[in-house]
Amino acid sequence: MTDEYDRVAALGLEEQLLERMLAEVHAIVPYQLPGLVDRCARAMGLNGATIYLVDLQQRILVPLDEQDARLPVDDSKAGWAYRTVSMRIEEEQNELVVWVPLVDGAERLGVLGVRSATMDAVRLRRCRLLAHTLSMVVTSKRTYSDWFVARTRTRSMHAHTEMLRAFLPPRSVGTSSVISTGVLEPAYDLGGDAFDHSLTRNVLHAAIFDSMGHNLASGLTTAVALACCRNARRSRADLAEMVESVDEALAQWLPDQFCTGVVCWLDADTGVLRWSNCGHPAPLLIRGQRVLDKALDSPPQPPMGLGGLLGPGATRAVHETTLEPGDRVLLYTDGVTEARRGGDEFGLGRFTDFIIRSAAAGQRPAEILRLLIHDILDHHHDKLTDDATILLIEWQPQGRPSG
Repeated sequence: MTDEYDRVAALGLEEQLLERMLAEVHAIVPYQLPGLVDRCARAMGLNGATIYLVDLQQRILVPLDEQDARLPVDDSKAGWAYRTVSMRIEEEQNELVVWVPLVDGAERLGVLGVRSATMDAVRLRRCRLLAHTLSMVVTSKRTYSDWFVARTRTRSMHAHTEMLRAFLPPRSVGTSSVISTGVLEPAYDLGGDAFDHSLTRNVLHAAIFDSMGHNLASGLTTAVALACCRNARRSRADLAEMVESVDEALAQWLPDQFCTGVVCWLDADTGVLRWSNCGHPAPLLIRGQRVLDKALDSPPQPPMGLGGLLGPGATRAVHETTLEPGDRVLLYTDGVTEARRGGDEFGLGRFTDFIIRSAAAGQRPAEILRLLIHDILDHHHDKLTDDATILLIEWQPQGRPSG
C-alpha cells in the first residue's frame, strides 16, 4: 500500500509542476523557455534539462541555450534518440543524461537532454512527461517566434526561398495508420519546388509541385498553387476542381508561369488513392521489396496554369487505385533523379533501391528520407543545380497485416 501512496503522490507532484510550467509558458517570451524547462526539471528531482532542436537540414541538434554545444545527428547519443524516436541514456561526468525525443504527432522536433544523479521508473516517467509537454509548447511558440527559426538555421537564406518556406507544412504528418513525410533541398536556396500534406478526418491530402524556373517568379507560382489547393480542399472541392482552381489563378495572375505537380487523396480507412498528375513524373508505388512498374502511370496532362490546352469544356482527369497494407507511395521532382556528379546521374533505380533497403532495415519513413536526401547531396557534392523534393506516403492500417 505504501508503494501505491508513493506513486499517487509522485503523479500529483508531476501534475502540479507541469501545470505551473504551462501557466508560466503563456507569459514568457520564447528565449526564456530553456530556463523555465531547466527549473521545472530540477523541481521534479532531476539535475536539469536542455532543449535541442534539429536544424533545417537535419544534420545538427542545436541547443536553445546558446552556451551549450551543438551535437551531430549522425554521431551522438542525442542524435540516436532523434533518429530512432527512442529514449537513450548515457553516463557523462558522474551523472546520467537521458535523451528523450521531442515529437509532435509525426513531426520530429529535436531532443530533450535530462540530467540526473540516478535514474528509476519515476524519473524516467518525469522525463517523458516533460518531453511530451515541451513538444507541444515548442510547436505552439515557433509559429510566431523568429528566434526558434533563427536558431535552427546554419546560414542565411535567399528571399525567394524565405517566401516559399513560409508556405510549407511540417515535414511529417500522420496517424497510426498513415504517415506522409517530405524533404526538399537546397534548403537555403529553393527555387520552385514544394510539397504539401494535411489530414481532414480520415483523408490524407498530399501534393508536390515543381514550378518553371529558379527565382522569385517560380517561388511565387508555387506559392499560388499551394494557396489555391488549400483553399479548394478547405471548401470541400474535389480533386479536379482543386487543380482547376490553380489553372484559373495562374492564367489570370501569372500567365507566363506554370508548374507541374501531382495532387492526391488517400482514404486512411480503405486505402483508396485518387490522384491527378499535371505534367509531372508519375508517382511510384512500392509494395514489399519492389516497385510496381507503371502502377500509378496515367495519360499525360498539361502542367498547372495551362489547363486551357485540354480544350473547351474539358476537365482534369482523376485516377483511382486501392492500396494494400504496407504500401508506400512516392512523389518526387526530377531534381532528385537527375542530380549528377560529373556524368554520373543519381538515377531512379538508385533512388528507389535506397528507400526499399532502408525500409527493410527498419527505418521510419521520416528517417528514410533524411538519409536519402543526404545521400543525394553527397552524390552532388552539396551543390544541386535543381531543386530535389520527395514526399513519401506509407499506409499501414491497424489490425491489417502488410502484404
